[in-house]
Amino acid sequence: MPGLVALALASSSVGPVKAEGADQAAPVAAPVANPATKADAKQAGSPEADADESLAEKAQNPIANLISLPFQNNTTFGLGPNQDRVLNVLNIQPVVPFALSKDLNLVTRTILPVVSQPAFAGQQRTGLGDINPSFFFVPKPRGAWTLGFGPTLLLPTATDQSLGSGQWGAGPAGVAVYTKGAWVAGALVNQIWSFAGDRDRSAVSAFLVQPFLNYNLPGGWYLVSAPIITANWQSTSGQWILPVGGGVGRLFRVGRQPMNASIQAYGNVIKPDGFGGVTVRAQIQFLFPTGGS
Repeated sequence: MPGLVALALASSSVGPVKAEGADQAAPVAAPVANPATKADAKQAGSPEADADESLAEKAQNPIANLISLPFQNNTTFGLGPNQDRVLNVLNIQPVVPFALSKDLNLVTRTILPVVSQPAFAGQQRTGLGDINPSFFFVPKPRGAWTLGFGPTLLLPTATDQSLGSGQWGAGPAGVAVYTKGAWVAGALVNQIWSFAGDRDRSAVSAFLVQPFLNYNLPGGWYLVSAPIITANWQSTSGQWILPVGGGVGRLFRVGRQPMNASIQAYGNVIKPDGFGGVTVRAQIQFLFPTGGS
């Protein structure tokens, strides 16, 4: 089932992809970011600082009323029998909200993975993986909680058989976010089953949960942990990938454009044989608050 490894790393909303020579793929995605401020030019309590604090909370909320364009790169080291191969998944993840009514938004999150994974004879195979769009219906927040529910899809768009599942898939997805003071916490969860596709390829039954915890510091800095935990129910062994770790990020501005950058590292403490032991995630996120509010 080549292609299931990359889809996990290519989707914070699911989709397994498997590298040649590995039994299961790594999770993707992930969705949590923090905005930054011009720390040197701002003072706490100023209108600009307050606006950036609000923007930071929205950037860390995967279903906030905020247009954003994250580029998230996941590099997993130590694949293969000799633990000397590398899997790289660049996720392009546009998030666009739509107001359906004054009390209900539709937040669309689409993951377009560009995958480079080990192939035979020491080569790498690179191309587009399976696209994973999700649609969350988000009622107006009540107190500190924001909730979203809807469908997630798996589209067989891979440019090479080894980079995708070859299956059409769908399933439920949900997000719960709690925001209070400096803390933003919650979880994204989904399950995808295949319902059509290449009959010569394995069916897909993939589960993903991404808990996230952010603590905001002065000057636009923040601490974050957002492991992507996946299960490939079709695998007869090594179904789970469980990463443990975290990192740091900062929201800043380039001119008037707010941006968010972070770096995280995770040890895969539970994983299939042949899968890498360490994943490094680097993200740069463009934020468009006027479009999303």
